[in-house]
Amino acid sequence: MRGRKPPARARDHPDAPVLAEVLPRCPPHLSAVARKEWRRLATPLFEAGVLTLADRAALAAYCQAWGRWVEAEGKLAETPALLKTPSGYVQQSPWLSIANKQLEIMGRYMAELGLTPVSRSRVAVTDGHGAPPLIDKIQFVVAYQDADGTIREEPMPGIAREEEGSGRAPGTTRIDLDPRL
Repeated sequence: MRGRKPPARARDHPDAPVLAEVLPRCPPHLSAVARKEWRRLATPLFEAGVLTLADRAALAAYCQAWGRWVEAEGKLAETPALLKTPSGYVQQSPWLSIANKQLEIMGRYMAELGLTPVSRSRVAVTDGHGAPPLIDKIQFVVAYQDADGTIREEPMPGIAREEEGSGRAPGTTRIDLDPRL
C-alpha cells in the first residue's frame, strides 16, 4: 500500500478494551543484546502510555532485530563487505545482507512503537490516563566543554532563545540523553 500510514484509531475508540496497566516482562528467548535493548526501552515506552501487554510481541521483535543487527555489524567490522568466491567472483558478505534486513525489520517496528520522530507525532503519547501529551515543547541546545573544562550549553544556532534571566520557561522539564546510548 502506497502513501503514508493513516493514524491509528483503535486507541481513541470509546469501546476499545482496557488493558491492565502492567509493565510487560522481557521474554526469556531474547538474546543478551536484545534484552539490554528491552531494558532500555520498555520502561520509558510504558510510562509514556505507548507500551501495553498487547505490545509485548512487537517490542520483543524489535529488540531481537536490534540484537541481530548489532551482531551483524560487529561481524562486518571484522570482515570485508565484499568477498571473493573460490571461482573468482566478487560477492556481497552475508553479514551485510543480514544487517540490511534487520534494519528494515527494525524500521517497521520503530514506526509501530513510536520510536521515530515521524511516528511519535502519529502515536498518541499520554501519561497513560488520557491526559494531554507529556511533551509540548522541545528546546535544542548544543553542549560542549570549553578550554577551561567547563561544560557549557547554548541554544542551537538558528533557534529562538528563551527569555534572558529566566533560566528556563515555567513548567518545562529538562530531559538529558540517556548515558547508555
